[in-house]
Amino acid sequence: MFSLILYEPEIPPNTGNIIRLCANTGVQLHLVEPLGFELDEPRLKRAGLDYREFASVATHASLVECLEALGAPRIFALSTRAGTRHDAPQFRQGDAFLFGPETRGLPQEVLESVPAEQRLRLPMKENSRSLNLSNSAAVVVYEAWRQLDFAGGR
Repeated sequence: MFSLILYEPEIPPNTGNIIRLCANTGVQLHLVEPLGFELDEPRLKRAGLDYREFASVATHASLVECLEALGAPRIFALSTRAGTRHDAPQFRQGDAFLFGPETRGLPQEVLESVPAEQRLRLPMKENSRSLNLSNSAAVVVYEAWRQLDFAGGR
C-alpha cells in the first residue's frame, strides 16, 4: 500500500486520528522524531480509539533513517507552499506521503529535497492558511487509494 510520514508531529489527537486512518486503510505510519508527545499519551490513545494495535506504526530518529527503512520510496511532500495539486500525480503502490509539523510545516530544506512535481498542495479558498493535519492526511490517502480502485478495501 502506501506510507504516511509525519515529520516531527506535535499534537497527539492529530496523530491518534491518523493512526485510525492508517488502521482503516492499510497505510503504514512512520513518525520522525522528535515527537511533541509520548506515544502512550492519553489524548493520542483516545483519538486513536485504541486502533494502534490494528495499524503499522514505526518511529524513526531522523527522516534519513525513515527513508532508508522504507527503501527509498517515491516521496510526495505536502505543503501549502507547493504548486502541484494533490490529485495531479498518478500514485502507485509504495508511494510515501510526507507531512510536516502542525505549527510550522516542513522545513524549506526538506521540502526542496523533493522534486517540485512531487510537492503537493490541497486546494483551499483564497486567504486560507491551512487544513488540519489529520484531515489533510485523509484527503491525500483516500485520493491515492481511489486511484488504485481501493485495492484491498470493501
